[in-house]
Amino acid sequence: MDFSIATSAGHPGRPNEDFAGAVPGAVVLLDGAGIPGTESICCHGTAWYTHRLGGILLGQLSRDRGESLTAILAAAIKELAADHGGTCDIKNPSSPQATVALMRAAVDRLDYLVLADCFLVLGPVSGEPLVITDEREVSARRICSAPLAGLDRGTAEYERVLDSCIAELQARRNQPGGYWIAKDDPQAAEQALTGSRPLRDLGSAALLSNGASRIVSPYELTSWSGLMDLLGASGPDEIIRRVRLAESDSSDDPRGRVPDDATVAYWTGIAP
Repeated sequence: MDFSIATSAGHPGRPNEDFAGAVPGAVVLLDGAGIPGTESICCHGTAWYTHRLGGILLGQLSRDRGESLTAILAAAIKELAADHGGTCDIKNPSSPQATVALMRAAVDRLDYLVLADCFLVLGPVSGEPLVITDEREVSARRICSAPLAGLDRGTAEYERVLDSCIAELQARRNQPGGYWIAKDDPQAAEQALTGSRPLRDLGSAALLSNGASRIVSPYELTSWSGLMDLLGASGPDEIIRRVRLAESDSSDDPRGRVPDDATVAYWTGIAP
């Protein structure tokens, strides 16, 4: 089994809030989410949160004591909450949080877990890839942002409605009927999408943060099948390079495309 990983910060001078890492037989990807300028809420920041959570997950996966991926994620969230719960307001809706994607090879199967809007793509030995993502956050964001339609950006009315939309979205976070993300509550792990596939059926697999998945949607530079072909031919760096080129092209949008942290983890040689 071979792993290759590429990551790129979306903004020069700002920490990369994505994380990816691998241990023999398992790979982890996190996409951090937080609000800049909230140091009074958490003195560590979102990049610290994702890197710390990623390190805990890799440590647990490397020990491989047979726990489910759900149990591993729940234990990691609980451990990290204890790490900074005494110094930071971790219950605050704006405290650091992260989407999570995990893959682990067992004797004859590949187990996976996805929480919030990162992407897992399984490349079969033959046929079309299987794409797995948790769409609940996207759906909640679409509903909460509806009142902004038709308002001009930068106006006082737009900012007033935007604040209301953000508050509404936060109220749905880690709540039944809303969406779930790794933050301070270990019970969020129970809401993750999980599953397994026979190892013999898989040739490769990929994890992508939301910033890297833009190559397929919304930029439409390739399909998911084309993404896996491109990964096989040129590796994760090429995916990020093409995303950055698309973000720098503002010919179809005078406001340009706002860059985001982008990370790809690619796993080959899965089939025994």
